Amino acid sequence: MNALRAWYDRVGHLLHETLKFGAVGGFGVVVNVIVFNICRNHLGLASVRSSVISTAVAIIVNYVGNRYWAFRHRTSDDSRREFVLFMVFSGVGMAIEAGTVAISHYWLGHPSLLADNVAKYAVGLPLGTLFRFWSYRTWVFTGTHQLDRKPVQVVAPPAGGADVDGQDVDGPPEKGQPIDTEAARLVEGETESTRA
Repeated sequence: MNALRAWYDRVGHLLHETLKFGAVGGFGVVVNVIVFNICRNHLGLASVRSSVISTAVAIIVNYVGNRYWAFRHRTSDDSRREFVLFMVFSGVGMAIEAGTVAISHYWLGHPSLLADNVAKYAVGLPLGTLFRFWSYRTWVFTGTHQLDRKPVQVVAPPAGGADVDGQDVDGPPEKGQPIDTEAARLVEGETESTRA
């Protein structure tokens, strides 16, 4: 049981981010599918143009969801830089999706609506999503948790029973006895808040 808890403590944040990213992405896919098929069927636009338009609309929806929900704990000092990087990496993901449609439609000669949807959503979207998740975590939403981390100065206790933080120090604490210092209280409070 302790091994499972230790594993969860190490990868739990990644699991939470992945699930939230997936939920935002799932909503973005619904938007993408609807806009793509409206552009392709009802507006009569070309397949690749429809793919670019639908992905652009989904990118805007996904930015709002990722910034204000999935990665909200990753603050940034420069929101313009974050937005520009998000758009650049989303553009690469869009090119991956549109590229799979272009290959299927023009190079392989499958111009049907079904073939366009399969190329876009069964091939292009998973490849683009993997690229986006990696790039957003690595380059875009790189901030730290919103906890204000203050530097802690570690000082060795003076020898010979001198007073530290109002406590009489006779040597190291006995085994199993908690250390009651400001640094220990900060660490304990941080641990409890990150597990909550």
